[in-house]
Formats: sequence, C-alpha cells, structure tokens
Amino acid sequence: MTIPEELMKDRYWRGTLYLFTEHSLLQRYIATHIDFAECTIDITGLKRISKPWSQSEKFILCLALHLFNESNKVNLSDMDSLDPNNKELVFEALQLRFG
Repeated sequence: MTIPEELMKDRYWRGTLYLFTEHSLLQRYIATHIDFAECTIDITGLKRISKPWSQSEKFILCLALHLFNESNKVNLSDMDSLDPNNKELVFEALQLRFG
C-alpha cells in the first residue's frame, strides 16, 4: 500500500496518517478503512471495531479522526491514559496538523 504524496502534505491528512502509520494497532486498518482513491476514511467502521479497545487506543483513534475532520470530537484530557511513547506520537501528530 502506497500513501499518495499529496495526502502526506495535506494538513488535514498528514497528522491522521502519521498516527495510522506509526501506531501499531491503527496500522492494521489502513488498507481496510482508508480509501486513498476517494480520499475517505470509514469512520463508522473504525468506531465500531474500536469498541473493545483500551481507553488509550480509543483516544489515539479519536484524535486521528479529529485531525482529519474536526466534526469528530476528542477530549484532550483523555491523554492522561497514554504512556510516554503514545504521548510522543500525539504531540508529533498535533505538530503536523497545527504547527
């Protein structure tokens, strides 16, 4: 799977794609839930499969979806559940989107 270069440069996509490519759980769902040809993400499907995930895994997904489209809300206080490695991922993704 090749991610189009223009999406890696897009401010709405790059933070989202960073989280999906760098987080071991989210990596599993790139091919099945992201359509690069249509530039869409199967948000409903991802939310459905994430129901049994840990709080920190759900936070990473919610943030990735929020960075893609702000209508997907995220509670930043949920970052308290993250370990140092995941916090680093989050800070980098935020920098890519807003920096």
